Amino acid sequence: MVDAEGVVLGRLASIIAMRLRGKHKTIFTPHVDTGDNVIVVNAEKVHLTGNKRQDSVFYWHTGFPGGIKGRSKGQILDSAHPERVIEKAVERMITRGPLGRKVMGNLKVYAGASHPHEAQQPEVLDVAAMNPKNKR
Repeated sequence: MVDAEGVVLGRLASIIAMRLRGKHKTIFTPHVDTGDNVIVVNAEKVHLTGNKRQDSVFYWHTGFPGGIKGRSKGQILDSAHPERVIEKAVERMITRGPLGRKVMGNLKVYAGASHPHEAQQPEVLDVAAMNPKNKR
């Protein structure tokens, strides 16, 4: 379980991606899902450095001519689903393909401080204390 409050987005996403793939384990094998399940809480309180809140944009295409659309990370964080910023950041650090899709199923992101996985007694991973640069 990771608390994203005040943690820099890119640093958080790289640590989560490493945990999801299982690269922190000695039994890591590239073609096998050896990673952990990761729960992220307080996704709405993640920190973006510089002007990334308004300048960094997620683009998508509708499939129609001239159908390119985009939304800044700040707009997504202020919307009804702020957890999508962390999901997209981690998704783009995971390999594409069947294994990547399976690994992304092990990621659960919640905007608030509560989550429905208390019965599994998740271990807390303090990303902010790993490096002073992780928390701003």
